[in-house]
Amino acid sequence: MTLKEKVIALEDRVKRLQEIGLSLSTEDDINVIFELIMEEAKNITNADGRTLYMISEDGKSMKFEIMRTDSMNFAQGGTTGVEISIPPMPLFDKDGNPNHSSIVTYSATTGKTVNVKDAYTEAGFDFTGAKNFDKTTGYRTTSVLSVPLKNHENDIVGVMQLINATDKKSGKVVTFSSDMQQQIESLASQGAVALTNKRLVAELKNLFESFIKLIATAIDKKSPYTGGHCERVPEIAMMLAEAVENTKTGKYADFAMTDEERYELYIAAWLHDCGKVATPPHVVDKGMKLETITDRIETVDTRFEVLKRDAEISMLRKQIELMKAGETNGAISETEDEFNNNIARLIDEKEFIRKTNRGGEFMEEDDQKRVADIGKYTWESDGELIPFLDEKEVRNLQIPKGTLLPEEREIINDHIVITIDMLEKLPYPKNLKNVPEFAGGHHEKLDGTGYPKGLKDEDMSTQAKIMAIADIYEALTAADRPYKDGKKLSMAMRIMGFMKKDYEIDKDLFEIFVKEGVYKQYAEKYVKPDQIDQVDEEAVLK
Repeated sequence: MTLKEKVIALEDRVKRLQEIGLSLSTEDDINVIFELIMEEAKNITNADGRTLYMISEDGKSMKFEIMRTDSMNFAQGGTTGVEISIPPMPLFDKDGNPNHSSIVTYSATTGKTVNVKDAYTEAGFDFTGAKNFDKTTGYRTTSVLSVPLKNHENDIVGVMQLINATDKKSGKVVTFSSDMQQQIESLASQGAVALTNKRLVAELKNLFESFIKLIATAIDKKSPYTGGHCERVPEIAMMLAEAVENTKTGKYADFAMTDEERYELYIAAWLHDCGKVATPPHVVDKGMKLETITDRIETVDTRFEVLKRDAEISMLRKQIELMKAGETNGAISETEDEFNNNIARLIDEKEFIRKTNRGGEFMEEDDQKRVADIGKYTWESDGELIPFLDEKEVRNLQIPKGTLLPEEREIINDHIVITIDMLEKLPYPKNLKNVPEFAGGHHEKLDGTGYPKGLKDEDMSTQAKIMAIADIYEALTAADRPYKDGKKLSMAMRIMGFMKKDYEIDKDLFEIFVKEGVYKQYAEKYVKPDQIDQVDEEAVLK
């Protein structure tokens, strides 16, 4: 080979190494990375057989990842989908000593390359397996090259074994030259670094997701009444997003997301309530109107017992006075009737207060007035007559919907402000930059009356609108809320139909939610069977 030819060959080698390096750095599929390494090894050596082994996570064995023998049209592992049935090779014996019997385990435990001219004449290594294979198939294992895959930290992550380098002109098996060995070692190093980087990225991604789920789980566990909410909303959001992508007509016919954009929505869905870490538990957990740290209804019950006691004392005193005055039994009976009527009234009002304390979807004005009237009763405490219900108790019991006062609801609503504030402080990579907007928009309404920013339709992304529907549907069907039972599907969808009509949620997305059966798909997995009933989809969409 002339000097010019050597220079051209060297330039070509450098160019190919650069190309394979670029391919290895941009490819995400580990199996494809494996095959890129093996394909380039074939280009360099024209080896007929190629096997790639990866060291197990515990570092005790090597697993077969790819096996190729061109002359026998044999291919397993990698992207073939054909599983390699050969068991992993142990790197250590039962006493913990390195296994140096085969060249690949030797390379894996020492980090050294082994270049064998002829497997049948080589001393020091056990080629029994190769020889048995040859005997069975008629193959002839001759030259063998075993190269460890060392990453930038000098850790060995695997071994590449090449068999029977072949001369391109004559087709004869030749020895792996020192030049070939150097190139394969360089390639193996590139491959090891690429694999390590991909694994590191995958591990960091897994850690990131696990941390996010840890936060969401902590929020759900913080309150026994919202358990699973942060986990279920992502399920609905991703189901709806997929249905929207599959829609080929209407407003969202062209909507599509890349894998990275789907992942972005998924992460946003998991983080949509992260601000609740700062919400006081006694507000989140306020299952009854009178509840603070404990439910104060027990205190009110005690007051009713005091009133009943006082009524009985009053009756007995009257009867004593009547008897002293020589009154007839008729007058005494009247005091008993009056007492019984008072007790019946107090029992009824006690039950009314207990029922009112539970909250609900709507409280009539007459009931609110009745609470105020009961609150005006007086009872004696430490010799002093005081109102039966104080101002705060009356105000709580008159809450028309749910169990929260306006200021408490404001505290709850503030979780979304805190969510946005927390999420906007994170240094996102490019593919997650929209997480704050997606996560922070699930309480916005298309008519601008939502919170915290009062956004309108044109200000919101499709993903944020998807999040809003997911959050509402989960809340309506959830059976773990303290102040209400999970609604039946027909009622939940009817309510959402009104919200669509009032321009609170996106009508086109809601139509997909209904027509593509997303609400049913979710219900089959997460909604109690007794809540699942027939939904009049046509009426809901009207």
